[in-house]
Amino acid sequence: MCSLRTLIFIFLFISFFSCREKPKSETSMEEPALVSAEASDDLKIIPIAHGSLLIQYGNTHIYVDPVGPIAQYDGQADPDLILITDIHGDHFSLETLEALPTSKAKIIVPQAVAAKMPEVFTPQIEVLNNGESKERFGINVAAIPMYNLREEALGFHPKNRGNGYVLQLDEKRVYISGDTEDIPEMRALENIDIAIVCMNLPYTMTVESAASAVLDFAPKQVYPYHYRGRPDVSDVAAFKEMVYSGNPDIEVIQLDWYPNEDY
Repeated sequence: MCSLRTLIFIFLFISFFSCREKPKSETSMEEPALVSAEASDDLKIIPIAHGSLLIQYGNTHIYVDPVGPIAQYDGQADPDLILITDIHGDHFSLETLEALPTSKAKIIVPQAVAAKMPEVFTPQIEVLNNGESKERFGINVAAIPMYNLREEALGFHPKNRGNGYVLQLDEKRVYISGDTEDIPEMRALENIDIAIVCMNLPYTMTVESAASAVLDFAPKQVYPYHYRGRPDVSDVAAFKEMVYSGNPDIEVIQLDWYPNEDY
């Protein structure tokens, strides 16, 4: 029979080595959020705020849902392509568009957004409906449905009004969810390299739904964004834990979507 001293030694030995390194599924989201991410040598994801971001692909600069103070875009290259997902103020701001240097940019929008834009933008606007696609600047842009499923949320984002987008950037496929729940069309996505996925109540979906959908379509990387609601902030640490627990090969990357904590 082991002595008490031996048992204590064994316990301490096991505890020491089991705590030295956590497996990937136990990593915390407490590490500092990144101000940008180099997805590859020629592809960079730059968060602006909440649902607004820039994608730098080689010499092409894609603005997604540019809203808010124009100062947020100081130091950024002029947009070549602008994608807008929906009519809500955290995705579409005519004031921001008018302040940006957009004269050489193509602007891809759903019809509901096009209807709200003045005629001065008409030569630049390309309307995409769900299921349609266009190629601009060597990039294929496909419009993907985004909508709510929960009965109490159906009025927020009705089906066929807004667009998520899938971008084909040479060999890379990038999915931008827009405001959606874990709809069948998202779960059916294939060969996604980068997924930028929303998660906030009451407007979009829970972290549990977002993680479940991500595990279904299994992108190589996922960036949680659009994760503040009113008044709650979604638990992106829990999202990361769920994704890693279900598939540790999916890399979860946290960017700093709320640098000013104003939203």
